[in-house]
Amino acid sequence: MANHTIKPLVTAVAHSSGGRNGHVETTDESVSVDLSVRKEMGGPGLPNTTTPEHLFAAGYAACFGGAIEFVASQRKKRASDAVVSCEVSVGPREGGGYGIAVKMRVSIPSLDNSEAESIVQEAHEKICPYSHATRGNIDVDLAVES
Repeated sequence: MANHTIKPLVTAVAHSSGGRNGHVETTDESVSVDLSVRKEMGGPGLPNTTTPEHLFAAGYAACFGGAIEFVASQRKKRASDAVVSCEVSVGPREGGGYGIAVKMRVSIPSLDNSEAESIVQEAHEKICPYSHATRGNIDVDLAVES
């Protein structure tokens, strides 16, 4: 296992109780949600609840969007109109247990497709902490759409 140390700029802390049919909230109270296992996974699928996959998808999409804007600004371009859609799926893994897979779709209308693809690749390979954390661990299908 690689050991990459960082100098923390910010740390988020969350507490969860009840697992996938429980509650999770951050210590600063910026996130406070009830969870329930979706019916497709054999759970109750309660209304007005979310899942860890929804939270991961939201975090990854927002982080990746920020990485895109950072790379674009380094190149003296604007990508503030970028839209990042992140799908996170969970399911059984070959060999047992469960795993996740990600489909990331990015649109940057203000840039031509070639430039958008270059910026997205650099954001994925060099900047986004979520991309660094998941690289080699989960399948990430990344595409730029016009």
